[in-house]
Amino acid sequence: MPLYKTITPNSQTTVKIWKIEESYDQLINPLDLKPESLTRVLGMKSELHQRGFLSVRHLLKAFGYTDQDLYYDTNGKPHLKDGKHISITHSFTFSGVIISDTDVGIDIEQRRDKIAVIAKKFVEYEFEYLDKQASDYINKLTVIWGIKESLYKLFATPGMLFREHFLVIPFTMHDDQTVCWIDYKGLKKRYTANYLEFEGFTCAYVIE
Repeated sequence: MPLYKTITPNSQTTVKIWKIEESYDQLINPLDLKPESLTRVLGMKSELHQRGFLSVRHLLKAFGYTDQDLYYDTNGKPHLKDGKHISITHSFTFSGVIISDTDVGIDIEQRRDKIAVIAKKFVEYEFEYLDKQASDYINKLTVIWGIKESLYKLFATPGMLFREHFLVIPFTMHDDQTVCWIDYKGLKKRYTANYLEFEGFTCAYVIE
C-alpha cells in the first residue's frame, strides 16, 4: 500500500498523501464505488486521472471512510456525511486528502518552470517580496499557487479570483508554514497555511 505520508498538523486535522504506483485494475478492484462514482471514473479519458480518482478512494479507506461517505455540493465541494470537513487533490503520481473538524483545503502541484509564465494571473501583492532571480523563485510560486488553490477549495465560491482575493504573506522555504488571507466583498479572514516538498511536487494545505 503506497500510503506515502501522514501528517497531523493539529489534534483535529490529518493529511494523508498517496503515491500512485498501482495500475488502474489494482486500484479499482478492491473498491466498492457508488454508481455515480463508477460512471464518473469510466467516463474519464485519461488513465492518469482515473488512477488519481481511485487513489483518493483508497485514501478515504485509510481514514476509515468509503466512497459512500463522500458527496459533493452544487459548487463541487466535497463533504463527508458525518460532518467532518474534507478536501481532495491529485496531481500526476500523487494524491492527497485532508480531513478536519474545521474547514480545510489542500492542493498538490508538480513543480515546473512554466509556472513563471502564468505568475501574473495569480500573483499581485506577493510580487512585492518575490525575487525573480532567486534560486527558489519557482518553489515559492508553486507554494503560493498551492495555498491559493487550497483557499479556493475551502471557500468554494464562484467569482473568487486568486490574484485579487487571496493574499499570502512573506515566507521562506525553510518555514513550512505561513499566514494567508481571503479578502472578498467585505469579508476578511485569516488562515494558517502549511507547505512541504517531495519528489518534485509541492503540497500546500490551509486550515481555518
